[in-house]
Amino acid sequence: MSRIIRTVVLVLLGILWLLPAYLLVVNAMKDPATFTSKESWIPTDFHLFQNFADAFALSGLGNSIVSTLVYSIVSPTIAVLVGAAAGFAIVALRLKRGFLWFVVIFGGTVFPLQMVLLPLFDAYSRIGLFDTRIGMVIIYTVISVPFSAFVMRNFFTGVAHNVFEAAVLDGATTWRIFTRMYLPMASSALVAIFILQATFVWNDLLLGLTLSQSDDIRPIITTLSGMQSTYGGAQMSVVLAAAVLVSLPTVVLFLCTQRFFAKGLALGQY
Repeated sequence: MSRIIRTVVLVLLGILWLLPAYLLVVNAMKDPATFTSKESWIPTDFHLFQNFADAFALSGLGNSIVSTLVYSIVSPTIAVLVGAAAGFAIVALRLKRGFLWFVVIFGGTVFPLQMVLLPLFDAYSRIGLFDTRIGMVIIYTVISVPFSAFVMRNFFTGVAHNVFEAAVLDGATTWRIFTRMYLPMASSALVAIFILQATFVWNDLLLGLTLSQSDDIRPIITTLSGMQSTYGGAQMSVVLAAAVLVSLPTVVLFLCTQRFFAKGLALGQY
């Protein structure tokens, strides 16, 4: 009996979880000329691909997708490697005052992002990084490093220090130990961190609004937000179709890497 109740509850929760996605897809398929919120629950048309094309034509969505792909691949990759190096130095190399360095690195997450947007905008404007891809890559990397260092420090704590000592006795250099032993052992954790950080970068709005303005520089969510504005010029069904298109890469990423992501959540098991 309890198993049946548990199954029913899980099914109901799953339906509630999928309802927003259902509404998004159903309304994204509708013809903009006949779209009405009164029939938002009912599929009436299939203009999804035409709405995709209209979204690309109206907003410069293609340029934003290319830029966001660059940000969500390059920045998380650098952040994961830097975080892994920091965790390795603190745990395996037993860096002097290692915990203090960890607190300094992770301290970047203490202050809300909204508090640093204005000084960040001022600094970027002064040094010429405003509205540039390199500037966006730098800021996305910086804000991704603390979480990466936090997870990798915890992961490497679960690795016996005897592993490092045995490798040193065998004549392996620190770089070789890090790249040939510790990184392969932490592959699942690295993938899990990359997925989370890439998703964060892909879905970012605040930094994109603050530090970019050109269509070929702005992140995709910022462009999507502009489509919904008074001067965006896009009908609601077109905006929703663009939202479906924007959501697909992260869904595909999770589906393709779910095995690594699940293993990475169990930190310390490899």
